[in-house]
Amino acid sequence: MLLLAISGSLRRDSLNRRLLRAAAAHLPRGARFELLEGLEALPAYDEALDIEPAPEPVRWLRGAIDAADAVVIASPEYNASIPGALKNALDWASRPFPDNCLRGKPVAVVGASTGLFGAVWAHADLRRVLRVIGADVVDAELSVPRADTAFADGGDLRDPALAHALRTVVARMVERVDDRAA
Repeated sequence: MLLLAISGSLRRDSLNRRLLRAAAAHLPRGARFELLEGLEALPAYDEALDIEPAPEPVRWLRGAIDAADAVVIASPEYNASIPGALKNALDWASRPFPDNCLRGKPVAVVGASTGLFGAVWAHADLRRVLRVIGADVVDAELSVPRADTAFADGGDLRDPALAHALRTVVARMVERVDDRAA
């Protein structure tokens, strides 16, 4: 099983990348984890550019998603919604519609924020966009508030309830992948 992890934050050591790495620790033995890098290289979505062959960064994005068995997206909240670079990536991944690389793909949404609500508005928007694209959105969720103090030195979540919720999200994604393979 290959789990592709996408961070909505472009910062190299963001809290959401830390959350993705913590999720990777709960994958079953033999599963592979790949953190997608390079969202900033994608051009702004432009229908005039959405032709074959697609621009190289777009082919790379679509290929990485297509090769994955499941996707986990960890996103902060910018202005009460999805960060622009992440939304742009989803716009590119949603084409060609309806046979895009996310169609039917198990996708989980998690996220971390320094605020009190853990980016819940962005996550709700993200789930809505993913459903419209045709992704198989996993029904487990995790929002980590006050994330600047949420991680232990080893990378795990300090709060046992949040750690349990993260394990649940990963387990539900693995179940979805196994169900699809059966």
